[in-house]
Amino acid sequence: MRKMIGKFLLFILFLSAISIPFAQSDAAAEKVYHVKIDAAVEKGLYAYLKRSFAEAEEAGAKAILLEIDTLGGHTEAAGQIGQLMQETDMDIIAYVNYRAISAGALIALYAKKIYMSPSGVMGASQVIKTSGNAADVKAHSMWVAEMKSAAKSHNRETLYAEAMAEPSIPLSKYRAGKGELLTLTSDEAEEVGYSDGTVTSFHEVLKLNGLENAEIVKTNVTFTEGIARFVTHPIVVPILLSIAGLGLVVELYSPGFGVAGTMALSSLLLFFFGHLIAGLAGYETLILFIIGIVLVILEFFLAGGIAGLLGAVAIVVSIILAGGNPMFMAYSVMIAIAVAVSGMVIIMKFFGRKLHLLNKVVLMDSTDTESGYVSNINRVELLGKKAVTITPLRPSGTIDMEGERIDVVSQGSYIDRGKHVIIVKVEGSRIVVREFEEKGENE
Repeated sequence: MRKMIGKFLLFILFLSAISIPFAQSDAAAEKVYHVKIDAAVEKGLYAYLKRSFAEAEEAGAKAILLEIDTLGGHTEAAGQIGQLMQETDMDIIAYVNYRAISAGALIALYAKKIYMSPSGVMGASQVIKTSGNAADVKAHSMWVAEMKSAAKSHNRETLYAEAMAEPSIPLSKYRAGKGELLTLTSDEAEEVGYSDGTVTSFHEVLKLNGLENAEIVKTNVTFTEGIARFVTHPIVVPILLSIAGLGLVVELYSPGFGVAGTMALSSLLLFFFGHLIAGLAGYETLILFIIGIVLVILEFFLAGGIAGLLGAVAIVVSIILAGGNPMFMAYSVMIAIAVAVSGMVIIMKFFGRKLHLLNKVVLMDSTDTESGYVSNINRVELLGKKAVTITPLRPSGTIDMEGERIDVVSQGSYIDRGKHVIIVKVEGSRIVVREFEEKGENE
């Protein structure tokens, strides 16, 4: 009996021993996805975060840790990211490692927990247009409401989120008098409940949440996502479109197809590629753009200008629809048109260039005598013939040549009646004569 009990205990110990590695493996299998937001908030960032969140969910991650250091960016992109965070079942922890300004503050407030570095700041979230001025009343009101909703999503006091976007709310205690926006330091954010603690490192955040033993999975921006983030940047969009417009203008004034045309087409393709990757543009916008290009090309073979006009409209509409924010894209297109027109003026005025491309569709030849054109039958047989003036030539008048009355003009000077003249030029119905002396002039 004792032997049986001993064998049983040995068997239990053996099972325990072999189960230890599996237990350790299970503990190590707990994952935390580390995602950095360390650049401008734009539409490409949304695509990157969406992919990262999907990977984390598929891997069964315990939490997602967003490390934030941004001065903000596109408010619409921030709103989409906030919606994505709300739809994600996993815990999302924000670590403000220096700055969560403007759109970055909205993203941080959608996190379940917020931690800040000692030098961290959060706030200053007023909507600013591309021109640098404050947004209109409608856009401002929508953004203030979004900031309040972000704070409310995790039961934070909405007053401070509102003061970050609305300068009329006075919070002098936190250096935000009337007319100034609220920006909280790490200590102030902790005081008002906008931070769950001030930490000195990423690993300290993990420790405070019992995740110090978790496997850290860092997500990286792919090459295509990097292109999308660059192309959809609010500053890059108008620059890219301006390069396209200026390149097309230069190409119009250049023989053949060269560097300028290649740059223009490359800029447009890069624009659409980036916006497609970012999920902003659908293939329908690309198709509309291609239709526009085809119509413009057809204009060189069709009369009337309708095809070219429709093509230009289709191209502009496709670009505006591709951007996600029609108002911002309209401003960008206007900037590009202004740059293109300025380039056209400079090329014509200072370089004296002509439209080579339009030579194929516009009649550029002049119908003058030098080009071999006349407005009537050219009586070249009269050249060198002599006659007598019937009327004075002032400078036009009539001559008598072998009994034929012919209307002529003198070559520069007045010729009286009864003078001998010789025909020196014939241009259709215009016959030019000059006076000569009958005697002593050998013609």
